[in-house]
Amino acid sequence: MYNKIINRMIEKNKVLEKKEISKIQELKSRLEKITEISGVIEVQNYNIQIKKEQLKLSLQGLQQEEANFAKELEEKYGPGTISLETGEFLPSK
Repeated sequence: MYNKIINRMIEKNKVLEKKEISKIQELKSRLEKITEISGVIEVQNYNIQIKKEQLKLSLQGLQQEEANFAKELEEKYGPGTISLETGEFLPSK
C-alpha cells in the first residue's frame, strides 16, 4: 500500500517533455495573437460605427440644405425643373 501512495506522488510530479512544453507555449502564443487581433478589430469596428454616425448626420444636413435651397428656388421661380447644362429654369405646366 505504501508503494502505491509513493507511486501516485511520483506520478503527480511528472515533468513534461521539452517538445510538449514548446507545443503548449506555441498554442498559448497563437491564442494571444488571435486575442490581440480580435481586440484591434473591435476597436476598428467601434471607429467605423462612429464614422457611420458622423456620415449619417452629414447626409441629413446635406438633405436639409438641399430641401431648403429647393424651396428658395421654388419661391423665386415657381414650381419647375432646372437644366444644369444650360442653367435654364423650365416651369411646370
